[in-house]
Amino acid sequence: MIPKREIVTMPDVSVPPPPLTADQRRALLAMRQWTPAERKIVARGLFGRMAIAVEPAIIALLFGFFTLGLLRLAYDGNADHQGLQLLAPIFALGALAFLIYAVFLMAKPVRALRETYQPIFVVDGYVRTRGRDDFSIRGFNGYVAVLLSDRRVACEWPTVGEGNLRSFEYAALCEFSEFGGIHAIDGQPTGVLPQSFSNIGVGTNRPPQESSGR
Repeated sequence: MIPKREIVTMPDVSVPPPPLTADQRRALLAMRQWTPAERKIVARGLFGRMAIAVEPAIIALLFGFFTLGLLRLAYDGNADHQGLQLLAPIFALGALAFLIYAVFLMAKPVRALRETYQPIFVVDGYVRTRGRDDFSIRGFNGYVAVLLSDRRVACEWPTVGEGNLRSFEYAALCEFSEFGGIHAIDGQPTGVLPQSFSNIGVGTNRPPQESSGR
């Protein structure tokens, strides 16, 4: 009688493991908080962008007052003011356009500051770059990712540039945030979070670029 043997199913190593979700990152990876100095840099960028956004915000406010003033005059019973209500929609649209522009200018810096209350992850694994794929949009030339020791993708970001980013992978100790990208590789800053920020600088993090020193 032939003894039965246990059938063992080997994993398909040709299929890469799925990337970590946000919850998995918080459950599996080492984390640290943003330092006050790091958060201050992002806050300075926010105030710098606010200095730019204040101009369209003031114009939107003035156009809003003009709209209300024209409507009030148009219906005050004075025959000389008849027809002024036809001009009110023009100023109303102008106020709306400048308001949308001011909100657009502030959206990313506000989100960047909010993200400083999320963790910075620390991974002793790999940095991987790869070229564009079918999901890439115009203006992006590939992706950079932090991999765990088992090659699972801890997090990945698109990179901005021309051409196609070359495929490359090397071992590294990385610090990264989900919104900002890779902050440091082997203790060396990547430039995602600058060491200082001018008062009129733009307060948004750019996606990390390909490392040229490894």
